[in-house]
Amino acid sequence: MSMRPDVEAMVKSLVAVAWADGLMHREEHAVLEALATAFALDAGDRIDLLEYAKTPRTLDDLELPLLMDTDRRALLQHALLLTHADGEQTAAELVVIHDLAYRLGIPNDEMRAIIDAAERRAKRARALR
Repeated sequence: MSMRPDVEAMVKSLVAVAWADGLMHREEHAVLEALATAFALDAGDRIDLLEYAKTPRTLDDLELPLLMDTDRRALLQHALLLTHADGEQTAAELVVIHDLAYRLGIPNDEMRAIIDAAERRAKRARALR
């Protein structure tokens, strides 16, 4: 991948979150594709990301560079969106979310608030289905 190191770390982290329950669900793959667009990845980087996403990954596969505070929080929010993409956040996914927040240096009270807000959004989205 030829993208900036911070963007690469973010998208690879999201791949690890998608694999947290041992499966890459179709909906999670679609979210990764949408995030590739949101991160403005070029065609080559998009192909590399989707190829990288074919193999189960964990957060241990990554080195997280120093991300700006806003990027760390955005990464956690994107990760939470990903865990709800298939309609169910599993216990394994929540463990990875907590691990990611710890690795990002997000304080527990802030992590809890971000998780709670994501859960409320997911419940509203499920109610609309």
